Amino acid sequence: MIPANEVLQLFEQTGAYLRGHFRLTSGLHSPEYMQCALVLQYPEYAERLGRDLARALRNLAGESAINVVASPAIGGLIIGHEVARALGARHIFTERDASGRMILRRGLSAASGEHAVVVEDVITTGGSSREVVQVLRESGANVVAAASIVDRSGGRANLEAPHTALATLGFTSYPPDECPLCRQGLPVEKPGSRPVLSR
Repeated sequence: MIPANEVLQLFEQTGAYLRGHFRLTSGLHSPEYMQCALVLQYPEYAERLGRDLARALRNLAGESAINVVASPAIGGLIIGHEVARALGARHIFTERDASGRMILRRGLSAASGEHAVVVEDVITTGGSSREVVQVLRESGANVVAAASIVDRSGGRANLEAPHTALATLGFTSYPPDECPLCRQGLPVEKPGSRPVLSR
């Protein structure tokens, strides 16, 4: 498996490890941001990361054959597809409806009794992955594991399923009203795929 330091080197060499003042999808603020799209734009990197996550997920799933890989759109789409390819499984993805609730659309579904895993690019609080886990369980699927390229929670995020990551980092993040970068007057960026309400 690719060592965590090599994962970080990929982020550095592709310009995907950003430093500044960022608003995360969770609403938290942070001086660091992992822009996975800049790594995954290279198919050879996406394939390699996908194979390694698939290997880690097989270890977590044990005897369970993985039938379906589910990812939250947009961030989890490319890596989820690569993991599914490596596992020989289907790939489905969730999207948010007009109310902001995570749902399966476009005729995609998980069947009762299927063994499923959830794959995302980066987790901070694990909120999106937990929502996907809930959607799968409501469909009757058995969620056996979850994975991400980067876990920036330092391993503390609860995904309601056994979880693995290729790199686990303890990034600093702040509630907006406690953010020292805001107090310094530094402009905040929102580089992710999903807008958040101003806080």
